[in-house]
Amino acid sequence: MSDKENLDLFEQKYNALRAEMAKIIVGQQEAVDSLLLSVFTGGHCLLLGVPGLAKTLMVNTLAQTLGLSFSRIQFTPDLMPSDITGSEILDRERNFKFIQGPVFASIVLADEINRTPPKTQAALLEAMQEHRVTVSGTSYPLPDPFFVLATQNPIEQEGTYPLPEAQLDRFMFNVRLDYPSFDEEVQIVRQTTVDRDAQVQKILSADEILAFQQLIRRMPVPDNVVEYAVKLVSQTRPTGQTSQTSRYISWGAGPRASQYLIMGARTYAAMHGKYSPDAEDVRAVAFNVLRHRIVRNYYAEAENISTDQIITELLKS
Repeated sequence: MSDKENLDLFEQKYNALRAEMAKIIVGQQEAVDSLLLSVFTGGHCLLLGVPGLAKTLMVNTLAQTLGLSFSRIQFTPDLMPSDITGSEILDRERNFKFIQGPVFASIVLADEINRTPPKTQAALLEAMQEHRVTVSGTSYPLPDPFFVLATQNPIEQEGTYPLPEAQLDRFMFNVRLDYPSFDEEVQIVRQTTVDRDAQVQKILSADEILAFQQLIRRMPVPDNVVEYAVKLVSQTRPTGQTSQTSRYISWGAGPRASQYLIMGARTYAAMHGKYSPDAEDVRAVAFNVLRHRIVRNYYAEAENISTDQIITELLKS
């Protein structure tokens, strides 16, 4: 099959995935699309939302529809790095044997990732970047594909440890989940308060996901779209030319943001039946890519200017 035919097939599979997940997840379509975007781009995703918005259920349902191994890690203050990566034990023959931790799964749900100390948070850094873990000087490869989908609660910040910028930058997307609409909440209550056992079907395999990832990387991107993405990222930096940047931003996004904008735009375009991305596709993923890479200064906090407001102004300019 040609790349064009494969892109048509990808759009069909994407629509089938959305329909299958809708059997379990009511609403939250933007969050579902962002999860699928990060999967087919090969990036990690941070979900930010108050309790009860089905973040955990969403990730679990995604793993089922993709037919991938799934592991859930509940991050707590007493969690140790070895509880994530695994550790070596002495077997009966007095030989050291490595026991794999929960990170050895294709989809790893890091639930409430900011509730564990930085030492334990750092255990995910190598896994997210290199797709491997090192224990006692020996490196162990992780499954392919591999995704970390983390959740955070924006309220109740007592006893939490904010993620360092280096780790935040490892996440391709920072997705904010909002409350469901009135009609959606009525549907949620009706579905979850009766004896109902909805099952989802496997739509894709690991090999198909990897093939689609390679297909998206082969999509041609016009030079003006690449320049638009790089210019947008450069405007988030203190050296940018816009007054909004110079007034409200202390630190901006790095080159990884430009890469993720183009990769996300490619995937977004493919999901919507295009064979090449344009500037509209870059803008469609800009908020999720840039939101956690812009550090506001004192003036932004004093005037209650959010990161999303800054990104909106940058997109207008």
